[in-house]
Amino acid sequence: MEKMIREILKQGDFKVNGSLWIENQGTRFFGPGPVELLERIAETGSIKQAAQQMGMSYKKAWDLVNNMNTMAAQPFVLTSTGGEKGGGSVISEEAKQMIQYHRQLRERFRQFLEQETARLK
Repeated sequence: MEKMIREILKQGDFKVNGSLWIENQGTRFFGPGPVELLERIAETGSIKQAAQQMGMSYKKAWDLVNNMNTMAAQPFVLTSTGGEKGGGSVISEEAKQMIQYHRQLRERFRQFLEQETARLK
């Protein structure tokens, strides 16, 4: 089969590529964007600052956080309001575990893409 595919394609540097995310009933739940947002919330302690760092609107960041918190069994982002410092946000242990799982999943996906690209050559 690989030989036939190589004969079908013109000379070139073909590569198998793709993107990876987790869905729930057709709705995106967890992927590179939410992972980055969670990591930046963990670093800054703020959804607003995390969104600014990503060049994302505060509303979009809140929508992502609400989506994750709604779909997960336990909230991924915990917020507090008021206080001397004006509140803040932290990510849950479940969010940290999902980030780690997603990293591992992406590594397996990267290996798959490399193997399929090698089959084209």
